[in-house]
Amino acid sequence: MPNRHLARSVAMQTLFEWDFRGTPTAALPAIVEHNLEEFAPGLDDRAFTKKLTDGVIDHLPEIDKLIGKYAPSWPINQITLVDRNILRIGVYELKFSTEVPPKVAINEAIELAKTFGGAASGKFVNGVLGSMYNDLTKEKPELKKE
Repeated sequence: MPNRHLARSVAMQTLFEWDFRGTPTAALPAIVEHNLEEFAPGLDDRAFTKKLTDGVIDHLPEIDKLIGKYAPSWPINQITLVDRNILRIGVYELKFSTEVPPKVAINEAIELAKTFGGAASGKFVNGVLGSMYNDLTKEKPELKKE
């Protein structure tokens, strides 16, 4: 498994655990470290996992608001924990990070959804992030070139 994909996988598992525990932000660094040791002991790019989890937490209100906008039939607390946290990573990478091209962020989120989510998770994540991407490219047409 490539490093970045594994890093995203650990970030998703970390955010899932953090969300499942009731969002104890003080515990997040310990959860990240534990999951890196447990699920990716040889990972070279540990900083990327931390950057994703910290980025999601730092922008959580805006991210959840965007998820609500692009999944209006699904209030954030009714989206499964797995799908919710995959979407949070995807939205963070699309809207707040410039580290990866938008289509890579969407494809990575879809792959996480297929691996960890339910039968319809990949389609759901694709629909939400695809709609968001379409709106973002209207605001910034240069994103389509990436």
